[in-house]
Amino acid sequence: MSRESVVAKRYAKALFELAQSSNAVADVETQLKVVVEALTGDAQIRKFLALPNVEVSQKIAIIKGALSDKVSVMVLNTVELLIVRGRQGAIGSVYEAYTKVAGEALGQARATIYTAKSLSSEELSKVSAQFGELVGKRIIANQIVEPALLGGVQVRIGDRLYDGSLSGKLARLEQALKTQAL
Repeated sequence: MSRESVVAKRYAKALFELAQSSNAVADVETQLKVVVEALTGDAQIRKFLALPNVEVSQKIAIIKGALSDKVSVMVLNTVELLIVRGRQGAIGSVYEAYTKVAGEALGQARATIYTAKSLSSEELSKVSAQFGELVGKRIIANQIVEPALLGGVQVRIGDRLYDGSLSGKLARLEQALKTQAL
């Protein structure tokens, strides 16, 4: 585990505890996403935050001015603390860690569902429900269309990959045939 991910996890846990005490866990997650998109989505903003010759107070003033009406004081203070400590590059990792911590506490898991063709919302809900039963959590699904799968689905939940795709089955069949031929 890298140093940045350990640091991000600490910030995420602290922010989660604050959010939980204020009954704002989901709101904070949404706000963190907004901050991550704002701060990491634009190369010029990333450069500005990384400039060593710009005063930290200037960076914070600009960020607060841009985000104060979009996020809570709790999230703004976390971002400020990251900037003061020179860890503004870790905001994306903090968001990732926060979603994991919040998901665990709320019995949720994020899943990425890869399919050869786009699923309807009803089909996506069914796949999510099936995998929710499998892992014992409520699944929050994100779908990615990957034509190379040929058919079927692949579902990634955390660091586990469930492969029910046609291309995956063909690859496993090929591997089995190769090992039998030896």
